[in-house]
Amino acid sequence: MRRFSVAILCLILSISLNAQMKWNSKYQAYIDKYKDLAISEMLKYNIPASITLAQGLLESGAGMSELTRKGNNHFGIKCHDWSGATTYHDDDEEQECFRAYRDAYESYEDHSKFLARQPRYKRLFSLKRTDYKGWAHGLKKCGYATNPNYANKLIGIIELYKLHKYDNAKKFDKFMVERSEVKDISPDINLHPIHIYNKNYYLNARQGDTFKSISKEVGISYRKLAKYNERDKNDKLIPGEIIYLKKKQKKADKIYKKRPHRVKAGESMYSIAQYYGIRLSSLYKMNKLSPDYSIKVGDYLRVR
Repeated sequence: MRRFSVAILCLILSISLNAQMKWNSKYQAYIDKYKDLAISEMLKYNIPASITLAQGLLESGAGMSELTRKGNNHFGIKCHDWSGATTYHDDDEEQECFRAYRDAYESYEDHSKFLARQPRYKRLFSLKRTDYKGWAHGLKKCGYATNPNYANKLIGIIELYKLHKYDNAKKFDKFMVERSEVKDISPDINLHPIHIYNKNYYLNARQGDTFKSISKEVGISYRKLAKYNERDKNDKLIPGEIIYLKKKQKKADKIYKKRPHRVKAGESMYSIAQYYGIRLSSLYKMNKLSPDYSIKVGDYLRVR
């Protein structure tokens, strides 16, 4: 009877936690930024990407915690048996010692090694990669966190954001992993949010941005950035304009197959190409136009 009561209590607690949890745009932005890094760690160490992301979200407050901003520590790992950089933070006691890292990549890598090399977590690696519930409860039982609701919180995050879909991944986007390795950037710098569109990544330029300043942040040559965006490397950037981080596609997204673009006042062939994430040359070619053609308001252009 007692076991049955405990099981019912755990179920009610789990439902209650999930009911309280709401979708959060900051959490989603964190997932978009680090999912490929979590997948790459999974393929090396066999730790479910869903667990890594959920722990990162929970321990770092989606990258906004003081510990993460000061020391790039995404997983709340303390200084035990650590000879690297450190930072101090109030936790169970005042000013406890925590590991500090140069970037998110180092934090994710150390988290994987921490779990893989500690004997107390050894039994977790016999679980299937898709058994995120087993991993969540196992981490709590093995002493990763003192919060009695730790496992249910991880499971709630995984299920709300459907992180378990990444546990079946067999590849990852190398660019997003490399971006996590960018050195010499203070965690306090307000980095540009990275967005995904038409199989590409982009950010919106801010006041004072140049290809060189963006290059330092994202770790891509400013000459390449200019080339990807079909611009001169010394061009001035207008706040709000789209800057792509990879070579653009030849066609727009599939949803525009039967939806031509109607030219509006102030638009140019270039601004339209940027809007849809396609190459300017491809836009001319699709519409059988020469580069010296001047578009007019009301013209219809194929974008796919």
